[in-house]
Amino acid sequence: MEIFNIVDSDLEGIEKLEERIIFNSNFGGIKLSIKHYRDLKVWQKAYQLCLEVYRLTREFPKEERYGLTSQVRRASVSIVSNIAEGYGRGTTAEYIRGNYISYGSLCELETQILLCCDLGYINKEKAQELQGNVREVERMLKSLITALEKKISSP
Repeated sequence: MEIFNIVDSDLEGIEKLEERIIFNSNFGGIKLSIKHYRDLKVWQKAYQLCLEVYRLTREFPKEERYGLTSQVRRASVSIVSNIAEGYGRGTTAEYIRGNYISYGSLCELETQILLCCDLGYINKEKAQELQGNVREVERMLKSLITALEKKISSP
């Protein structure tokens, strides 16, 4: 059995991921040595981001319950859920697809945070903190997608 160690590259000084992702040839061509999606640092960070969004949106105006509050919450849930779903699909291609869907939802959330700040629902400091967390998840997702795509494209 062939084993490949893939470590997050240090893109423009971004700190490296804490863990290595080890692949072998049994997960639709590749199997992660990670036993569960909850072991993934990117899932853990996305989960914490989702919890923070839920806590924050409790304070949003009642008239936004079915508007921006719902949109922000759904985007944050989609990020973490699609990482988990893609992992659980059992093929590398589906895993990559799930991560791309998560990335799209992350972009939605980033836009919605800006709206929330400009509408006065959150202060600038909180918006900056959330944007920092969004960027951290973004870096981790991009690194994971890149690693998975490299593995698929190598013979």
